[in-house]
Amino acid sequence: MSNSVVASATYSAILLLVIGNLAASLSDVAVKLLDGQVSTFQYVFLRQLIATVVILPLWWRQAPSNKQLHNPRLNLFRAHLIIIGSACMVVAITHLTLATANAVFYAAPLLMLPLAVLLLDEKTSLQRWIASIFGFIGVIVVLRPSEFHWAALFALGTTLTLALFNLTARKLPSNQSVISTLFWTSLLSLPVSALLAFIYWTPISLSHLTLIVASASLILFYNGLAVMAYRKAPAGQIAIAENSGLIFVVLFGVIGFDEIPDWMTALGITMIIIPLMPWQFLRYLLRPKPPSDKRKNITD
Repeated sequence: MSNSVVASATYSAILLLVIGNLAASLSDVAVKLLDGQVSTFQYVFLRQLIATVVILPLWWRQAPSNKQLHNPRLNLFRAHLIIIGSACMVVAITHLTLATANAVFYAAPLLMLPLAVLLLDEKTSLQRWIASIFGFIGVIVVLRPSEFHWAALFALGTTLTLALFNLTARKLPSNQSVISTLFWTSLLSLPVSALLAFIYWTPISLSHLTLIVASASLILFYNGLAVMAYRKAPAGQIAIAENSGLIFVVLFGVIGFDEIPDWMTALGITMIIIPLMPWQFLRYLLRPKPPSDKRKNITD
């Protein structure tokens, strides 16, 4: 494959991730607009129900062998991580600024390092440990212990569940397709989320239902674009585009909710992003380009 084709695929993948992160950021805006007026568990249940209904036709069109559920315990565990993480996310976004909540969410990849060492007995380099510690210091800067808000605990809860969700994906059976994984995870989350939604059910207006549907649809749109992007190019070359989500939520917070980050929040966000940057890819982009050979063939 030529360099131009590879570069084109990489740039198109980056564009897909940027658009996807814009959709995910708008999903957070929809949650923010709910402003806690809908029960958290109502939101989680309706979101998972919508996801199940949307994925069902895709799951059904697969070959029978691909529809099967493998390792039910692991899939059930991951389904309930979604319930906990989504509930914590709603509380965090409702009571914190979009920038603060998302800055903590973005620390999930950093948290995966110690979890991988503890749970999977993985080995890692000193450089990665230093990068993760640096990023966690950024989280502390964002949260500012002297001005600590109780909702920050829920933001950290989302971060932990997201890290565990991504980490346990490595243990999923290889013969379970992505579509089946998404379907079974969504379906298995419905019984408990439905029970909790029933217990805490409150009347819901059409405008609130519209926001929930929009939030769920936007997240599914992000997931679809992310799958397309990571199939087009290696993760290490395009993961930098995921950081666009933080830029979008900061802009939406300023424009829609008058949430202007102070310098400490900006510093903390920068410290969180730096360890997540694919520096090898950046060095590749910034390397000096060799002069092209423009010599013309001379015929006698």
